[in-house]
Amino acid sequence: MLASTISFAQSTTGSIFGQVPVTGGETVQIKSSTGISRTVPVDSRGRYVAPELPLGVYTVSLLHDGAVVDSRDNVNLRVGTGTEVSFREVAAKDLGAIKVTANSVPPIDVTSVDSRTVITSKELAQLPLLRSAEAIAQLAPGVVNNSGGYTGPTGDSLVSFGGSAASENAYYINGFNVTETQRGLGGLSLPYGAIEQEEIYTGGYSAQYGRSDGGVINMVGKRGTNDWHFGGQILWEPDFARANQTDTYYTNGLPTSPVAGNLYDPNSKSREWIRTYDAYIGGPLIKDKLFLFLAAEASEQNGTTVNNVSSAQPYVRYHYTLPKWYGKLDWNITDSNILEITGASNRKETQGSIYSYNYNTLQPGQFINYADRTKTGGNLYTAKFTSYITDSLTLTATYGKMRLDNYDVPGSYNGSLTYLSDIQNQNPLLNGGTPIGNSQVTSSLYNPNRHNESNNLRVDLTYQLAQHSISLGIDNQNARAIDQGRQTSGPGYYWDYEYTTTPGVALIPNLGVGAPANYPNGASGYYAIQYINSSIASVRSAQRAQYIEDKWQVSDRWLLSLGVRNDQFVDYNADAQPYIRQTKPQWAPRLGFSWDVFGDASLKVYGNVGRYYLGMPLNPALNAAGAYVATQQYFTYSGIAADGTPAGLTAFSNAVSPNNTYGILPDPRTVTAQNLKSEYQDEFILGFTKAIDNQWLYGAKVTRRILRNVIDDYCDVQAIENKAAALGYTVNATNSCYLINPGRENIFTVIDAEGNYREVPLTNAEMGFPQMKRKYYALETFLEHPFDGKWYGKVDYVFSRSYGDTEGQLRSDIQQTAASTSIDWDFPELMANSNGAQSNDHTHQLKLFGYYQITPQWLVSGTVQLVSGSPRNCLGYYGPNQTDPDGYGSYYHWCGGQPSSPGTYRLPWYKQVDVGLTYLPSVPAGKLALSLNVFNLFNSQTILNAYPYYQISPGTPDPLYGSAVVRQQPRYVRLTATYDY
Repeated sequence: MLASTISFAQSTTGSIFGQVPVTGGETVQIKSSTGISRTVPVDSRGRYVAPELPLGVYTVSLLHDGAVVDSRDNVNLRVGTGTEVSFREVAAKDLGAIKVTANSVPPIDVTSVDSRTVITSKELAQLPLLRSAEAIAQLAPGVVNNSGGYTGPTGDSLVSFGGSAASENAYYINGFNVTETQRGLGGLSLPYGAIEQEEIYTGGYSAQYGRSDGGVINMVGKRGTNDWHFGGQILWEPDFARANQTDTYYTNGLPTSPVAGNLYDPNSKSREWIRTYDAYIGGPLIKDKLFLFLAAEASEQNGTTVNNVSSAQPYVRYHYTLPKWYGKLDWNITDSNILEITGASNRKETQGSIYSYNYNTLQPGQFINYADRTKTGGNLYTAKFTSYITDSLTLTATYGKMRLDNYDVPGSYNGSLTYLSDIQNQNPLLNGGTPIGNSQVTSSLYNPNRHNESNNLRVDLTYQLAQHSISLGIDNQNARAIDQGRQTSGPGYYWDYEYTTTPGVALIPNLGVGAPANYPNGASGYYAIQYINSSIASVRSAQRAQYIEDKWQVSDRWLLSLGVRNDQFVDYNADAQPYIRQTKPQWAPRLGFSWDVFGDASLKVYGNVGRYYLGMPLNPALNAAGAYVATQQYFTYSGIAADGTPAGLTAFSNAVSPNNTYGILPDPRTVTAQNLKSEYQDEFILGFTKAIDNQWLYGAKVTRRILRNVIDDYCDVQAIENKAAALGYTVNATNSCYLINPGRENIFTVIDAEGNYREVPLTNAEMGFPQMKRKYYALETFLEHPFDGKWYGKVDYVFSRSYGDTEGQLRSDIQQTAASTSIDWDFPELMANSNGAQSNDHTHQLKLFGYYQITPQWLVSGTVQLVSGSPRNCLGYYGPNQTDPDGYGSYYHWCGGQPSSPGTYRLPWYKQVDVGLTYLPSVPAGKLALSLNVFNLFNSQTILNAYPYYQISPGTPDPLYGSAVVRQQPRYVRLTATYDY
């Protein structure tokens, strides 16, 4: 029998519900280990519910006329879920006695309609896991490491949910949105020892939350109780126990001036060792009233990195510090009013020294310069107030602020030197066969004040009305990017060396870049490109949302979840002018059901249909809507100076830009297509979970995701001008690119020669694009053995496909971080042959994890991931004639003159086996644990991202094509000592 209950996504709370015998005068008392006590009524059918309870350990008592007649101890809540605590009929027959029974929780949560995995602090302490939110999230089915090598604010590798891009996820800490706002790449996380639970949503979450069409990672921190606890942990990852990385070699010929033959990057000579210290303390400042929990973590990473032969920083000795802290105050003002204050910090600070390196003898040389000093990550502060206004009405209000720094300044900077790129492509007749460089290691300069800010206000009201739990509220977020962008170092430009084996062929005719052979010293095919970049600005956005939702217990066995959310997004340019106003209703319905088939929580059938809107990150305001400069000018040269710069220059182009980026801030009315629609996705889920004698669980689920709309930039300005001319308008656009909804008609606003605003429509056919498509389907199956005091284990298998002509906001195969302004959809030629398996497509995913308590002192644990490889793309010049119609180089879906769709080739399987052994000796007081973890036991170093560019110029092979860009980390060992009291 079920009571109507509430299930909260991305929250910090849970609920308790159940069924009691009814004879008259029954109530249920719920008391936590922190002294919170609530007494809730029982309805005429014997049902009760206590929503919005802070996580913790509870005692649930059945009262008759105010006297306790039965009780359940040690009721542990899981975040976002309902915990059933029911009482038997026998309690009604013995009203004079108090009966205390250990809590017995049904194995299946029949109150939820979503797809989630919750990992508790106890499980974190037992499983061999990397210490990041994303590593924990990979325990959930369908969650895989991203294929682009993307990392978050403090360097943690990001994940992909259900084939989506790594920027399309949402991160929460204690109910506050901590997602990085400029590109959506990751978020902040807690000290590992401060994590009470991590909740991973892979689909179907409620209308209360949005701004994600990938997945959600919600971390809930620990809190103080009425007992003081403290502890600490020391972790060591020694260099001597770390396997060598695999070296990288040229795979497709050699450059014209090779540094060390076919060796490109001697990764095996890089070394690394890490020490981490973790401590916590928690307890009552005032018993039953005021509680404190504090945790801190300090990690130091030292090592040496040998970079590739073309790097301006060949050999780096580095020192990284990664400090984290977390603090929480819980004040039980009364039994009906609770205040929670949270502060947290997650940072990474780097410094180092740069040396020359002899790639033939594999030995470091003389000091060159100091590496940039960087500080990333940041702080957050939140306050949450909960008021149980009546037994049926609950109010919660949360407000918080976050700041993420992007501090990056040179360790020592010489502005008189020019940065050089790809010196291995220099003309060997001018450098004696050995590339000539200089000691300029800084390619770009940044404003020291560069950072992002955000604040978030949530107000939620929940009302229990008979079998209905009705929730409504607002979810408002403001974000700012301050002094973001960069400018080229040195004289304001840098040089890139290139060559072509067909010097008589014009490089980019439509931009006026001719054939090198037509100019002095160009017949050899060697040329240099002068790059100028400048883009520093401050921008902001405002995102608003309202929702209403009803969790309706239709009958004892049927629960319906009926909700709708409305999102609004406004984005502002560097002059604080709005260039996107998506304020009309954007309705996102969320409909779900849960069917307790037999009424005993042994078989659950559930389903969910939902729409999820995703607001744009701040990134497009800095480029498509910004006034940035990014130009290239082409030169032949007759010599190479002592500082490595080309000499005897002859220009064979003007300063050109394929994207028209000449530093002019566009009129905000012209930046986007009219009535630009937000990115959104529809999701459909149907599944079941079955229990066998409370000892085993198994189940299956099918998921279908369809990306209905996406936003990206369109840079074919000439096509817009040509259509305008056909309509009788004289237009000379200064926009670099326009933000559009690919795959459909877009109506552009342009300014004619008289200064009038004109409408210029372009159908999808006129733009030359295919229909926008990203579709995902998956079949998930699992088998789980809950912990029985001896062992726990789970295995799940996912068969899935993610296919179409767009990954979403990113392009992982080329590691592009310009979210919502990727290379896709810039020009029609770039989208030819684009339909196929997308970068985060993995057909097969098999995961196993668990632990076994051999004796009270010894525990073994392990995790296994076997994931089929992602697509390996081949990108070259356009068409059978291998031309460059858009000035993008080797970025077209053509390979050596042949069409090359995504998914034509595949990378190898990813195979990761991590094992752990823990010894818990008996000590006079407290709990000591000594652990040994081995990660990547079999030292598999699979290529996770391969270099996709087939050519460096038309007809000229790229020597790096197919080589490893991102590899699986080699085997390493972690030793841990933990003490808890």
